[in-house]
Amino acid sequence: MSSSEAVVEVTRGGRVESRHRVSAAAVDEQGQLIAWVGDPELLTFFRSSAKPLQALPLVADGVTEAYTISESELAVICASHSAEPGHIEAVEAILSRIGCSEEDLECGVQWPFHKETAEAMRREGNSPSRLHNNCSGKHAGMLAWSRHSGVETKDYIQASHAVQRRICSEIGLWAGSSCEAMPLGIDGCGVPSFAQPLNVMADVFAKVMAAARHDRASPAGRVTHAMTAEPWYVAGTGRLTTRLMEATGGRLLAKYGAEALYCLGDRERGVGIALKIEDGQKRAIGPAVIEFLARLELLADDEVERLEDRHVEAVVNTRGEIVGEIRPAFHVWGAT
Repeated sequence: MSSSEAVVEVTRGGRVESRHRVSAAAVDEQGQLIAWVGDPELLTFFRSSAKPLQALPLVADGVTEAYTISESELAVICASHSAEPGHIEAVEAILSRIGCSEEDLECGVQWPFHKETAEAMRREGNSPSRLHNNCSGKHAGMLAWSRHSGVETKDYIQASHAVQRRICSEIGLWAGSSCEAMPLGIDGCGVPSFAQPLNVMADVFAKVMAAARHDRASPAGRVTHAMTAEPWYVAGTGRLTTRLMEATGGRLLAKYGAEALYCLGDRERGVGIALKIEDGQKRAIGPAVIEFLARLELLADDEVERLEDRHVEAVVNTRGEIVGEIRPAFHVWGAT
């Protein structure tokens, strides 16, 4: 393999059947690129990895205090949750407290990510609602900001709405950019999503980690603590995001974004990471993320061992037989 190739391999019968190209960047809190894979300046959309940033205005502008939003509720606001019962209860509690309902959510309907929950709903003849959308917590947070600010909640997903302008300004502040300069797209749940190079995304997460470490009561500190203290609410049972934060005792903050983007921060070392599977295949994320973290020594050996089933994943056929594996196959430049 040449030095320019950075892939996750999928094998079958001992042979490589597929390859997923990987790009990643790790940046320290001084803004220096300290390690990379593939193209560290690859431009891509923040997608759901932006949710911690989208939650910062709720703390900064007094929304969490005004509505007594708990740590688990703040975590679900930052979540791409699996729509397990506890997730739905947390979102409903936020909506009730701000005087809104499911009907006010503009995120669309989605079946739960959690297989057992979805199967139980089908057995009982129930259909999913907007509450089951993995972004419903974020949308509840946007409604809360709108209520607190005294602005119309209708069409809060539009880029012209006050809450989206506030979020755009916040993201631009951390990214050293502006709303006008950041490429704009529409996320899967209908809200604006902004594109940045991976090294800039990594720098943003490094800055957030540094701010959280220096002042736990700051918006960055509050959001980071909520996510790492309540990791189940950020994703759900068995999810890589939840397991990473649990395995590291909350030292790592992790947030998945659609199309196989993954952003992380190390609270102790002030390092930010952004990783992208270029073809958008999420099956390659676990092997790529865990390998990158291990090479940077941001995961200890025992932590890697606890996550080994996601580091090298089994390829299983419909008979339940293991017929191959999904494994990392790349060099990390700049790593020790």
